[in-house]
Amino acid sequence: MPSTTAVPHPIRSAAELETMRESGRVVALALEAVRAAAVPGVKLRDLDDIARTALHEAGAESSFFGYAPAWAPTAYKGVLCLSPNEVVVHGPPTGRRVSDGDVLSIDFGAAVDGWHGDAAITVHIGSSTEEDRRLVSATEEALAAGIAAAVPGATLLDIATAVDAVAKRHGFAHLPDHGGHGIGRAMHEAPFVPNQPFAAARDQRLEAGHTLAIEPMLLAGSSEYRTARDGWSVVTRDRRRAAHAEHTVAVTDDGPLILTAP
Repeated sequence: MPSTTAVPHPIRSAAELETMRESGRVVALALEAVRAAAVPGVKLRDLDDIARTALHEAGAESSFFGYAPAWAPTAYKGVLCLSPNEVVVHGPPTGRRVSDGDVLSIDFGAAVDGWHGDAAITVHIGSSTEEDRRLVSATEEALAAGIAAAVPGATLLDIATAVDAVAKRHGFAHLPDHGGHGIGRAMHEAPFVPNQPFAAARDQRLEAGHTLAIEPMLLAGSSEYRTARDGWSVVTRDRRRAAHAEHTVAVTDDGPLILTAP
Protein backbone atom coordinates (compact mmCIF):
# COMPACT_ATOMS: atom_id res chain seq x y z
CA MET A 1 0.00 0.00 0.00
CA PRO A 2 1.52 3.39 -0.93
CA SER A 3 2.23 5.64 2.02
CA THR A 4 -0.14 8.44 3.02
CA THR A 5 2.16 9.84 5.71
CA ALA A 6 1.72 13.62 5.69
CA VAL A 7 3.35 15.11 2.60
CA PRO A 8 3.32 18.59 1.07
CA HIS A 9 -0.09 19.09 -0.51
CA PRO A 10 -0.45 22.44 -2.28
CA ILE A 11 -3.37 24.73 -1.57
CA ARG A 12 -4.94 25.80 -4.86
CA SER A 13 -6.05 29.38 -5.38
CA ALA A 14 -9.48 30.29 -6.69
CA ALA A 15 -7.97 31.04 -10.11
CA GLU A 16 -6.16 27.70 -10.18
CA LEU A 17 -9.34 25.86 -9.24
CA GLU A 18 -11.19 27.61 -12.04
CA THR A 19 -8.61 26.42 -14.56
CA MET A 20 -8.91 22.89 -13.16
CA ARG A 21 -12.67 23.25 -13.59
CA GLU A 22 -12.05 24.02 -17.26
CA SER A 23 -9.99 20.84 -17.52
CA GLY A 24 -12.78 19.02 -15.75
CA ARG A 25 -15.35 20.25 -18.26
CA VAL A 26 -13.24 18.86 -21.10
CA VAL A 27 -13.08 15.53 -19.28
CA ALA A 28 -16.82 15.46 -18.62
CA LEU A 29 -17.77 16.29 -22.22
CA ALA A 30 -15.37 13.70 -23.63
CA LEU A 31 -16.64 10.99 -21.30
CA GLU A 32 -20.24 11.70 -22.29
CA ALA A 33 -19.33 11.52 -26.00
CA VAL A 34 -17.53 8.22 -25.48
CA ARG A 35 -20.38 6.86 -23.36
CA ALA A 36 -22.82 7.58 -26.18
CA ALA A 37 -20.61 5.78 -28.70
CA ALA A 38 -19.97 2.73 -26.49
CA VAL A 39 -22.36 0.33 -28.20
CA PRO A 40 -22.02 -3.33 -29.17
CA GLY A 41 -19.49 -3.83 -31.97
CA VAL A 42 -17.50 -0.62 -31.53
CA LYS A 43 -13.72 -0.92 -31.37
CA LEU A 44 -11.91 0.40 -28.32
CA ARG A 45 -9.57 2.25 -30.66
CA ASP A 46 -12.54 4.09 -32.19
CA LEU A 47 -13.62 5.29 -28.75
CA ASP A 48 -10.10 6.60 -28.19
CA ASP A 49 -10.38 8.57 -31.45
CA ILE A 50 -13.55 10.24 -30.16
CA ALA A 51 -11.72 11.40 -27.04
CA ARG A 52 -8.79 12.65 -29.14
CA THR A 53 -11.21 14.75 -31.17
CA ALA A 54 -12.69 16.20 -27.97
CA LEU A 55 -9.21 17.18 -26.79
CA HIS A 56 -8.39 18.82 -30.12
CA GLU A 57 -11.65 20.76 -30.24
CA ALA A 58 -11.13 22.03 -26.69
CA GLY A 59 -7.48 22.96 -27.25
CA ALA A 60 -6.55 20.71 -24.34
CA GLU A 61 -3.78 18.16 -23.86
CA SER A 62 -4.02 14.52 -22.86
CA SER A 63 -2.98 13.59 -19.34
CA PHE A 64 -2.48 9.97 -20.41
CA PHE A 65 -0.77 9.93 -23.81
CA GLY A 66 2.98 9.41 -23.39
CA TYR A 67 2.68 8.73 -19.64
CA ALA A 68 5.64 6.57 -18.68
CA PRO A 69 5.75 5.45 -15.02
CA ALA A 70 8.76 3.42 -13.90
CA TRP A 71 6.77 0.18 -13.73
CA ALA A 72 5.46 0.34 -17.30
CA PRO A 73 7.37 -1.31 -20.18
CA THR A 74 6.39 1.42 -22.66
CA ALA A 75 4.88 4.88 -22.62
CA TYR A 76 1.09 4.89 -22.82
CA LYS A 77 -0.19 5.22 -26.37
CA GLY A 78 -3.83 6.22 -25.86
CA VAL A 79 -5.77 9.14 -24.44
CA LEU A 80 -8.33 6.83 -22.80
CA CYS A 81 -7.95 3.84 -20.53
CA LEU A 82 -10.58 1.35 -21.73
CA SER A 83 -11.02 -1.64 -19.43
CA PRO A 84 -13.68 -4.22 -20.33
CA ASN A 85 -15.11 -6.85 -17.98
CA GLU A 86 -12.24 -8.53 -16.07
CA VAL A 87 -9.84 -5.65 -16.86
CA VAL A 88 -10.06 -3.40 -13.80
CA VAL A 89 -8.04 -0.37 -14.95
CA HIS A 90 -5.35 0.82 -17.39
CA GLY A 91 -6.62 -1.08 -20.42
CA PRO A 92 -5.06 0.40 -23.61
CA PRO A 93 -7.22 1.17 -26.66
CA THR A 94 -6.92 -1.73 -29.11
CA GLY A 95 -8.85 -3.21 -32.02
CA ARG A 96 -10.96 -5.27 -29.60
CA ARG A 97 -14.70 -4.84 -30.19
CA VAL A 98 -17.04 -4.67 -27.21
CA SER A 99 -20.01 -7.00 -27.13
CA ASP A 100 -23.58 -6.86 -25.86
CA GLY A 101 -23.54 -7.51 -22.12
CA ASP A 102 -20.02 -6.21 -21.51
CA VAL A 103 -19.15 -3.65 -18.87
CA LEU A 104 -16.52 -1.07 -19.80
CA SER A 105 -14.53 1.26 -17.57
CA ILE A 106 -13.67 4.51 -19.38
CA ASP A 107 -10.94 6.64 -17.75
CA PHE A 108 -9.87 9.99 -19.19
CA GLY A 109 -7.61 12.88 -18.22
CA ALA A 110 -7.11 16.30 -19.79
CA ALA A 111 -4.98 19.33 -19.06
CA VAL A 112 -5.73 23.01 -19.73
CA ASP A 113 -2.86 25.45 -19.26
CA GLY A 114 -0.96 22.71 -17.44
CA TRP A 115 -3.73 21.93 -14.91
CA HIS A 116 -5.20 18.43 -14.95
CA GLY A 117 -8.61 16.83 -14.53
CA ASP A 118 -9.17 13.07 -14.27
CA ALA A 119 -12.40 11.07 -14.12
CA ALA A 120 -13.77 7.62 -14.93
CA ILE A 121 -17.11 5.96 -15.52
CA THR A 122 -18.18 2.36 -16.01
CA VAL A 123 -20.89 1.74 -18.60
CA HIS A 124 -23.03 -1.20 -19.65
CA ILE A 125 -22.71 -2.18 -23.32
CA GLY A 126 -26.21 -2.94 -24.52
CA SER A 127 -28.01 -5.29 -22.14
CA SER A 128 -26.89 -5.90 -18.55
CA THR A 129 -27.35 -8.41 -15.76
CA GLU A 130 -28.58 -7.67 -12.28
CA GLU A 131 -25.14 -8.53 -10.86
CA ASP A 132 -23.40 -6.10 -13.20
CA ARG A 133 -25.89 -3.36 -12.37
CA ARG A 134 -25.28 -3.92 -8.66
CA LEU A 135 -21.51 -3.76 -9.18
CA VAL A 136 -21.56 -0.54 -11.18
CA SER A 137 -24.12 1.08 -8.89
CA ALA A 138 -22.12 0.17 -5.77
CA THR A 139 -18.95 1.64 -7.29
CA GLU A 140 -20.74 4.90 -8.06
CA GLU A 141 -22.19 4.92 -4.53
CA ALA A 142 -18.72 4.36 -3.07
CA LEU A 143 -17.38 7.30 -5.08
CA ALA A 144 -20.20 9.54 -3.84
CA ALA A 145 -19.47 8.51 -0.25
CA GLY A 146 -15.76 9.22 -0.64
CA ILE A 147 -16.46 12.63 -2.15
CA ALA A 148 -18.87 13.53 0.66
CA ALA A 149 -16.09 12.82 3.18
CA ALA A 150 -13.64 15.22 1.49
CA VAL A 151 -14.19 18.24 3.74
CA PRO A 152 -11.81 20.54 5.64
CA GLY A 153 -10.57 18.91 8.82
CA ALA A 154 -11.26 15.38 7.61
CA THR A 155 -8.46 12.94 6.84
CA LEU A 156 -7.71 10.46 4.09
CA LEU A 157 -8.80 7.81 6.58
CA ASP A 158 -12.29 9.34 6.55
CA ILE A 159 -12.44 9.03 2.75
CA ALA A 160 -11.18 5.44 2.84
CA THR A 161 -13.63 4.49 5.58
CA ALA A 162 -16.56 5.94 3.63
CA VAL A 163 -15.60 4.13 0.42
CA ASP A 164 -14.93 0.86 2.21
CA ALA A 165 -18.25 0.92 4.07
CA VAL A 166 -20.13 0.92 0.76
CA ALA A 167 -18.01 -1.90 -0.67
CA LYS A 168 -18.59 -4.02 2.42
CA ARG A 169 -22.32 -3.32 2.49
CA HIS A 170 -22.67 -4.60 -1.08
CA GLY A 171 -20.20 -7.47 -0.67
CA PHE A 172 -17.60 -6.36 -3.22
CA ALA A 173 -13.82 -6.48 -2.97
CA HIS A 174 -11.32 -3.67 -3.56
CA LEU A 175 -8.42 -3.69 -5.99
CA PRO A 176 -5.46 -3.84 -3.56
CA ASP A 177 -2.55 -1.42 -3.81
CA HIS A 178 -4.52 0.99 -5.97
CA GLY A 179 -6.45 4.13 -5.14
CA GLY A 180 -6.80 7.80 -5.88
CA HIS A 181 -4.23 10.56 -5.82
CA GLY A 182 -3.51 14.21 -5.51
CA ILE A 183 -3.87 16.11 -8.77
CA GLY A 184 -3.01 19.55 -10.09
CA ARG A 185 0.05 20.55 -12.11
CA ALA A 186 0.63 16.82 -12.63
CA MET A 187 -1.95 14.12 -13.12
CA HIS A 188 -0.52 12.04 -10.27
CA GLU A 189 0.62 13.96 -7.21
CA ALA A 190 0.90 13.11 -3.54
CA PRO A 191 -0.92 12.04 -1.51
CA PHE A 192 -2.10 8.52 -2.30
CA VAL A 193 -5.87 8.41 -1.59
CA PRO A 194 -6.76 4.94 -0.27
CA ASN A 195 -10.03 3.08 -0.70
CA GLN A 196 -9.41 0.88 2.35
CA PRO A 197 -8.72 2.17 5.87
CA PHE A 198 -5.25 1.85 7.33
CA ALA A 199 -3.63 3.71 10.21
CA ALA A 200 -1.27 6.00 8.27
CA ALA A 201 -4.22 7.49 6.38
CA ARG A 202 -5.14 9.53 9.46
CA ASP A 203 -1.88 11.51 9.14
CA GLN A 204 -3.04 13.48 6.10
CA ARG A 205 -5.59 16.13 7.09
CA LEU A 206 -7.55 17.95 4.41
CA GLU A 207 -7.70 21.72 4.00
CA ALA A 208 -9.70 23.99 1.73
CA GLY A 209 -7.90 24.20 -1.60
CA HIS A 210 -6.66 20.61 -1.66
CA THR A 211 -7.46 18.75 -4.88
CA LEU A 212 -7.87 14.98 -5.08
CA ALA A 213 -8.85 12.32 -7.58
CA ILE A 214 -11.02 9.86 -5.67
CA GLU A 215 -11.50 6.53 -7.46
CA PRO A 216 -13.04 3.35 -6.06
CA MET A 217 -12.35 0.15 -8.01
CA LEU A 218 -14.68 -2.67 -6.94
CA LEU A 219 -14.41 -6.34 -7.89
CA ALA A 220 -17.25 -8.86 -8.10
CA GLY A 221 -14.97 -11.75 -7.06
CA SER A 222 -11.73 -12.02 -5.14
CA SER A 223 -9.21 -9.21 -4.70
CA GLU A 224 -6.40 -11.08 -6.47
CA TYR A 225 -5.15 -9.50 -9.67
CA ARG A 226 -2.34 -9.62 -12.21
CA THR A 227 -0.87 -7.36 -14.87
CA ALA A 228 -1.50 -8.53 -18.44
CA ARG A 229 1.23 -9.08 -20.99
CA ASP A 230 0.67 -5.63 -22.47
CA GLY A 231 2.30 -4.31 -19.28
CA TRP A 232 -0.63 -2.02 -18.49
CA SER A 233 -3.94 -3.83 -18.07
CA VAL A 234 -4.77 -4.81 -14.48
CA VAL A 235 -6.86 -7.99 -14.67
CA THR A 236 -8.76 -9.96 -12.02
CA ARG A 237 -7.20 -13.41 -11.52
CA ASP A 238 -10.57 -15.12 -11.26
CA ARG A 239 -11.78 -13.33 -14.43
CA ARG A 240 -14.75 -11.89 -12.53
CA ARG A 241 -15.86 -8.41 -13.49
CA ALA A 242 -14.83 -5.06 -12.06
CA ALA A 243 -16.04 -1.46 -12.10
CA HIS A 244 -14.26 1.87 -11.67
CA ALA A 245 -15.58 5.37 -10.96
CA GLU A 246 -13.61 8.58 -10.42
CA HIS A 247 -13.93 12.34 -10.06
CA THR A 248 -11.48 15.15 -9.47
CA VAL A 249 -12.62 16.99 -6.35
CA ALA A 250 -11.63 20.23 -4.62
CA VAL A 251 -11.94 20.50 -0.85
CA THR A 252 -13.69 23.79 -0.06
CA ASP A 253 -15.21 25.49 2.96
CA ASP A 254 -18.61 25.10 1.27
CA GLY A 255 -18.20 21.35 0.82
CA PRO A 256 -16.64 19.13 -1.84
CA LEU A 257 -16.58 20.66 -5.34
CA ILE A 258 -16.58 18.11 -8.17
CA LEU A 259 -14.35 19.64 -10.82
CA THR A 260 -15.08 16.94 -13.42
CA ALA A 261 -18.88 17.16 -13.17
CA PRO A 262 -20.68 17.74 -16.49
